[in-house]
Amino acid sequence: MIVNLKALVVVLAIAVGVFYFAKPLCLRFMSAEDFARRRGVWFALTITAFVVPSFWLYVAVALAVLAWSVRKDSNPVALYLLMLHVIPPVRTQIPVEFVTQLFDVNNYRVVAFAVLIPAAWRVLRLQGGAEMKLTWADTLLLSYCALQLILYVPYESITHSARRAFLLSIDVLVLYFVISRTCTNRRAIVEAMAALCLACALFAPMALFEHIKGWLLYEGLGFQWGNAIPFSYIVRGDSLRASVSAGHAIPLGYLMALGFGFWLYLSSRVRSPGLTMAVSALMWIGLLAAYSRAPWIMGVAVLFIYIALGPNGAARFFSASLVAAAAAGLVLLSPLGALIIDNLPFIGTVDVETVIYRERLAEASWRLISNNPLFGHPFYEDFLEDLRQGQGIIDLMNGYAAVALAYGLVGLGLLMGFFLSCFWNAYRVSRAMARADVDLSMVGASLVACMAGTLLMLAMGGFGGGVEKMFYVLAGLAAGYAQLARASHPAHARALHEAAPIPATPPRR
Repeated sequence: MIVNLKALVVVLAIAVGVFYFAKPLCLRFMSAEDFARRRGVWFALTITAFVVPSFWLYVAVALAVLAWSVRKDSNPVALYLLMLHVIPPVRTQIPVEFVTQLFDVNNYRVVAFAVLIPAAWRVLRLQGGAEMKLTWADTLLLSYCALQLILYVPYESITHSARRAFLLSIDVLVLYFVISRTCTNRRAIVEAMAALCLACALFAPMALFEHIKGWLLYEGLGFQWGNAIPFSYIVRGDSLRASVSAGHAIPLGYLMALGFGFWLYLSSRVRSPGLTMAVSALMWIGLLAAYSRAPWIMGVAVLFIYIALGPNGAARFFSASLVAAAAAGLVLLSPLGALIIDNLPFIGTVDVETVIYRERLAEASWRLISNNPLFGHPFYEDFLEDLRQGQGIIDLMNGYAAVALAYGLVGLGLLMGFFLSCFWNAYRVSRAMARADVDLSMVGASLVACMAGTLLMLAMGGFGGGVEKMFYVLAGLAAGYAQLARASHPAHARALHEAAPIPATPPRR
C-alpha cells in the first residue's frame, strides 16, 4: 500500500503539470466545461484506483462517476478515449454465487458500460432507424463477429456462446457503432483526436520516469487487487520498457504513435512552431520510452504518409526524405550511432533472439494456415506448444497471423475488408476535399496515415488490448469522417461518385 501511495504521488505530480500546461491548448478543441469535468473525472478515478483495496470498489466508483459525467459531456467519444487507459486493463472475474464463470471485467469494459452503452442508447433514441442503415463496413464487421461465434459453436455450450456474443457486442460492435454514428461532424472528430493526444501527453512523462527509474508506476495496482498485471517488467537489453497504464509496452508505443499522428493535424490549428515541436518531442519521448520497435516504425511511417497526403505532398515528401536521411546520417556518425544500430529492428543485436523467434513463429503459423486455410483451427495453440515461452505464452507477434490461425483467411478477409472499407472511404473523401476544404482534407489525412500505420504495425505486433481497441476507434472515426464530408459538401458528391466509391449500403437482393 505504501508503494502505491508513493506511485500515486508521482502520478499526480506529473498529471497536475500536464493538465496545467495542456489546458490552453486543449481549449482550442473542446469547451472549458468539458475539459474541467474530464480532468476531474481522471483525477477521481486515478486516486480511487490507488487507494481502494478492492477492484470492485474501484468499479463501483468508476461506474457512478462516469455515468454522471457522460450525461453532461458533449462528446462521449472524447470522454471514452481519455478514460480508456486511466488504469491498466487488469482482468478480474465477476464473483457470482453458483456460477463457475460469468465474464471478466477490466477498465475497458467498465468504460464501455458507463460511457458507450448510454451513448448508443442516446443515438438510437434521438436518431432512430436512420442510424441503423448498414454500410458495407458494418456488414463486414457483423459478419466477422458472427463467424467468430459460429466457428466455436460445436465446441462449447449454448450459454458460453451467448456469453461470447454479449462480450463481442460490448467490446467491438457498440464501440464502433457509437464512434461511427456520433463523430460525424468536424468538431466531434477533432475533439476526439485531441482527447487521445491529451491522454498521450499524460503517458509520455510517466513513461520517461518509468524508463529512467526502473519503476512501473501502475504495476502495484494488480498486486493490491490480488491479480498481478502479466508481463509487466519487461526489459530490452539493460533498459526497462515503460508501460504506464497501457498494460504493456507495445500498446503504449502504439498509442503514442497514434497520438503523434493526430497531433500532426492538430498542430496545424496551433500556428506555433515551438509548441508544435515541443508536443511532437513529448510524443516521441513516450514512444521511445516504450522501447517497442514496431511502434517506432509506425511513427515514422505515419509522419511521411501524412506529409505525402498534404498540399504539395510530393515535393514536401521528397524534402522531408532528404532532411531525414541527412539527420539519420549525422546521428549514425555520432557516438550514439553504434547504440542506435544495435537497437534497430531486424538488423540490431539487442534481443536478437526475438528475430529468431519471429522466424520460427512465421514458419509454424504459415504451415498451420496452409492446413486450415478457410476457417482456421479453434485449437491452433496445441500445435504451437514448442514455441511456448518461459512466461507461459505463445507470443503471436503478427496480428494477421493471429486472426488467420483462429478464424482462417475468411475471418482475416472479413476483418481487413471492414477496416480497408473505412480506410478507402476516408482516403477518397480526403482527396476530394483537398482543394475545397484543406483543413477537412487534412483531418482525413491524419486518420488515413494512422490507419496505414496500424496496418503496418499489425504485421510486427499482436492484435489485442489497446491495439485492438484503437483499431476499431480508427475505423469508427474514418466512417464518421466519410459521412461528415458527404453531408458538408454535397456539391462534391459527383466527384466522389466518379472516384468509384464503395457503395454506402449493400445492394438489395
